Amino acid sequence: MKMVRTLSLLGFLLLWSSITFAVELHGYIQWNKLCPDYGALSSAKVLLDAGKMSGRVTRNGNFSILDVPPGTYVLSVLSHDYSFDHVRIDVSPSETLPEVRPYIFGTPLLTTTSFNLPYPIVLTPRHKNRYFSPRESFNLLGMFQSPMMMIMVLTGVMMLAMPYIVKQLDPETLDGLKGHATAASIEKSIQNGDPRGLSALLSAGEETKASTPVAKSNTGPSTLQQRKGGKGNKRR
Repeated sequence: MKMVRTLSLLGFLLLWSSITFAVELHGYIQWNKLCPDYGALSSAKVLLDAGKMSGRVTRNGNFSILDVPPGTYVLSVLSHDYSFDHVRIDVSPSETLPEVRPYIFGTPLLTTTSFNLPYPIVLTPRHKNRYFSPRESFNLLGMFQSPMMMIMVLTGVMMLAMPYIVKQLDPETLDGLKGHATAASIEKSIQNGDPRGLSALLSAGEETKASTPVAKSNTGPSTLQQRKGGKGNKRR
């Protein structure tokens, strides 16, 4: 029972201290040309630490957050159409007013700056949120600047110019190009495992053998007649 009473007493003291040293944050939205009034801002909320505590923005631009206990917080504005800067709020039990400092989102809270902002807190809309981009119109020059379109145009030009280039070649050069193309196609077929490439290679070898002239032997009728004539002379 004593332990329960002690814990309850400590909890009551902590609650009392948090209520005693809690402060009330006040501030306002400073209208500008980007957001001239509450009608342009529409419904907005001011948040501490992404929603742990919050307060509504009234029609005259004022806001307040009640019963903020001591600690360090990041204040932001939740608005659909406008973006605001984040602000660091330091509430100390020894100070009656909180300290307001600029804050860059993502930086650690352990580092502090000596530059303080005025209190009550002043928040100004920085830029308007845009959720839709305008539809791009047709641009013929931009289409031809695409790498794929340039490759397609170059390929088409080469196809149209190829017959004129072939006509300008010598017959010997043209035959050599055809031979190289045939050899390249046969080699590719063999590498791909196509049996037609091997049969084409064998048929090409047979045509080469058939086109090679066969050397005739020197032994002919004249040589036999000379031998016979020589024997007859010896008999005489």
